[in-house]
Amino acid sequence: MEQVLTLVCKLNPTPEQVAQIEATLKTFADACNYANQQVKPQTTSKTTIQNMVYQDSRSLFGLSANLVVRACARVGANRKTAKQKNKAVKDFKPTSADYDANSQFAIRNCESN
Repeated sequence: MEQVLTLVCKLNPTPEQVAQIEATLKTFADACNYANQQVKPQTTSKTTIQNMVYQDSRSLFGLSANLVVRACARVGANRKTAKQKNKAVKDFKPTSADYDANSQFAIRNCESN
């Protein structure tokens, strides 16, 4: 069995980095809301959602390919959960973005203590 590790760390971004992170989170939420609005409500497959909105989402929102794929997956997962609870999917808020093993991170200007 493969072990999955989760890293939790506190960031100390500059004001410029905060603005960039917030802009990315807002754009990710906008892409989720777009996918949710463009695809029939009963569709829960992330692959089907991706096939229907990927190209438009890339050009409309300027997100990386990986973030568009993750937005489609988030919409699919939220729709499955909402369906199980017999509720509708609410609007996506800019509070988080999904990253996976294919995401590339760059850590710059780090100082060791």
